[in-house]
Amino acid sequence: MGCHGIPGYTNAYPNYRVPKLGGQNEAYIVNALKAYKTGDRAHPTMRVQANALSDQAMEDIAAFLAQAPRTPDELK
Repeated sequence: MGCHGIPGYTNAYPNYRVPKLGGQNEAYIVNALKAYKTGDRAHPTMRVQANALSDQAMEDIAAFLAQAPRTPDELK
């Protein structure tokens, strides 16, 4: 919930809005994490994070985030 759970959070460099993941589809999150781990999705920070995760940890994180509430400003 760190980076992806902070309202209005932006990355320092390159500067961009960090997406919120609360309420996101579980399969999407698992697939994204696996793609970061293999390098199919390019983001150095996320690749490091994903490399440390087992498949079960990815599924657990995805289940948690899928149940996290979305705020009204995220639905716009």
